[in-house]
Amino acid sequence: MDDGAVVAAQIGRPLRAAADVTVRCHLGLPVVTQVPPILDDGTPFPTTYWLTCPLAGKRVGRLEGSGGVVAMERRADAVPEFGERLNAAHRRYAANRDALMPPDAHPRPSGGVGGTAKGVKCLHAHYADHAAGNDNPVGETVAPWVEPLDCIEPCIVEVDGRVVSNGRWREPR
Repeated sequence: MDDGAVVAAQIGRPLRAAADVTVRCHLGLPVVTQVPPILDDGTPFPTTYWLTCPLAGKRVGRLEGSGGVVAMERRADAVPEFGERLNAAHRRYAANRDALMPPDAHPRPSGGVGGTAKGVKCLHAHYADHAAGNDNPVGETVAPWVEPLDCIEPCIVEVDGRVVSNGRWREPR
């Protein structure tokens, strides 16, 4: 299956730019993609690593819905090492993204993970950054609630030459 078609089916909309698969699940499907800093229509896009896996997205969404962002903000304020690592992750993320930018691109995306330069905006973005192999204390902390990504059925299948969501897919228990 074409990775672009799979990612579009996973996120439920057409892609706004070509994205490279950075992480795959045990079934070979995308979990995290790397998105360019400038989308096809010229829009600056601050989020380099995008979480596409429906299972990971559901699990991270539950954490966000139960106050996970606020909890991570508090931890960053209360635990100096955690806060320092978070700030370093934002700086690294921004520098890596900026290195991919054409020098004459304007406007340019800004901020670190999830487009913010400080604190925590989106657990999905932090988990995707961590899953892509980067040092991200928020993503690292979230990972035990998200993993393993142990689906039995694939979330996406090919039917009559079309890539579609698999109606038999269910979250594993």
